[in-house]
Parts: sequence; structure tokens; C-alpha cells
Amino acid sequence: MNFPSLSDIREAHARIQSFIHRTPIMTSTAINEIAGCEIYFKCENFQKVGAFKARGAANAVMKLTPEERAKGVATHSSGNHAAALARAASVAGIPSYIVMPSNAPEIKKKAVKGYGGEIIECEPNLKARETTLEAVVERTGATFIPPYDFMDVIEGQATCTLELLEDQPDLDIVMAPVGGGGLLGGTALTAHYLNPEIEVIAGEPAGADDAFRSFHAGQIIPQTGPTTIADGLLTSLGKLNFELIQAYVDDILLATDPQIIEAMRLVYERMKIVIEPSCAVPLAALLANKDRFAGKKVGIILSGGNVDLGKLPIYW
Repeated sequence: MNFPSLSDIREAHARIQSFIHRTPIMTSTAINEIAGCEIYFKCENFQKVGAFKARGAANAVMKLTPEERAKGVATHSSGNHAAALARAASVAGIPSYIVMPSNAPEIKKKAVKGYGGEIIECEPNLKARETTLEAVVERTGATFIPPYDFMDVIEGQATCTLELLEDQPDLDIVMAPVGGGGLLGGTALTAHYLNPEIEVIAGEPAGADDAFRSFHAGQIIPQTGPTTIADGLLTSLGKLNFELIQAYVDDILLATDPQIIEAMRLVYERMKIVIEPSCAVPLAALLANKDRFAGKKVGIILSGGNVDLGKLPIYW
């Protein structure tokens, strides 16, 4: 498989400049003392649409031909990719068609509508999402932009770690959450190019651990019946991303929901910033494995901050 080169990733970064923020890196002395290491948080919760997904969606839209752009873009998503693609399409001046399950969070539906996306609702299962999307693409001629298992999206997500390592090049470890694997795959690829000595470690919810099981089995084990508060990490690992993970990721560590909630609370209280549950998973995994990180310089990608404030954990 011909994955994006470092020059491809740099070109993607230049291509999406008008679509994204260069997000800051933040630190917390209090969290460092608790963790026993130096943590540098890459704050994609401050990104456009509130998540790193803005990067991959923008790159994919900008790489379309003029003929493809004229017919717009389509996807199925209940989360941040839906809003990211709708916004990228809006900035590019093209239509977007977003298939969303009927039980998708209202905050996500409002975001898509606010960016001018046309929402087509379907039953809350993968088959319904896929068949509805097929019908939309057939009706509109729009180009399907998958949320994570797609080279242009991976290339865009890889720009996050490009910025992180430009701003903080002396890291020992880089961490990202893993669901479908677009962010982790892009992170691992960029880290490999810029400094192969850097360890890349993922955090994954214990209740949705298909990437962990696949990583150790050496083959994809599909996600079945995931149960976790980290709603952005429920999907099965993508095939392209699994290849990158096998090649360039050093480990995947698990975190339980109570650990994820505690990590969220720690960031809220000590850093005064909003992160979503999926975003807290790498920090939760680090805190559950402190010996592994003792004395290291660790970069953690805070993947997003789109929280439904009406559904915060009641046992905070």
C-alpha cells in the first residue's frame, strides 16, 4: 500500500490552512505531578468544529476535481465527521449530504444543519446507514467521503502530529485515541517520518477494544456490541489504518469508563478546558499505566471537545 509521504502530509497541511486552526499545546503542572511525567496536550478540542476531524474532511474536499465538487460530497456519520464534512463543504461552496442515524445526538445534528449540510435520517444500524448513503449518492452524484478508512482523510489527520512535532520535537511518546483509526494511523505515519525513535501508543476504551484485540492478534477483529461512554470510539478499526498501526504503532492501552471519567474530570478541573469522553481516553490509559511513562515527555492529542452538556456523567 502506498501511504502518504512526508511531502504529501506537508502539502495537505498547506492545502487546508484556510479550513483549520493551528491548535495550541498546553501543559499542566498539577497533572504532570499526578502522572509522573511531562505531558504536552495538543488541543484539537479548540479546532474548527471542535475536533481533529476538520483536518481530514477539509483535505478530502480540497482534493476533489472541479467536476466532483460540483456534485457535492456525502457521508454517513453520527459524530464529528458529519459536522466536519458539512463545514468543509460549506467553506468550499459545495453541497453536502449527511446520513445520520435517528438517534444521533441533537448537538451533532444542529452542527451539521448550522454548516448547511442536508441531513438524511436512517435507522440506527450500519446496514441502514450504508444503504441510505448508496441511495443518496445515486440520487445526487455526490462523492462519498468515508470518516476514517480513506487515504485523503488519513493524510489530513496526519497534519495534527506534524504541528505537534514541529512545536515540541523532543517528545519520547505520542498518544492518540483509537476508534476507526484515522487519527492514530496519521499520527503514527507522521511520527515515523519525523522521528522513528518516538513511541506511538494508543488509548482505547476497554468496552470497545477491537483495535487492542486486532493489534495483538495480527488481524482485524470486528467490533461487536461496544459499551463505553467514549461514544466517538465505537466503530470498528479501518483496514488501511490497521496496516499503519501494525507497521508504526508500538502499543495500545485500555482504559475503563470510570478511568475515562476521572481523566475528563482531571482536565476539566486542572486545565479548565472542555474535552469529550473519547478525548480523555489516552490520558486515562496513561494514568492507568504510570510506570510505562515515568519521567518521559509525552504528547497527547486531545481529539475533541464536543460534549452534550445535558449528558455529563452523573457520578462525577
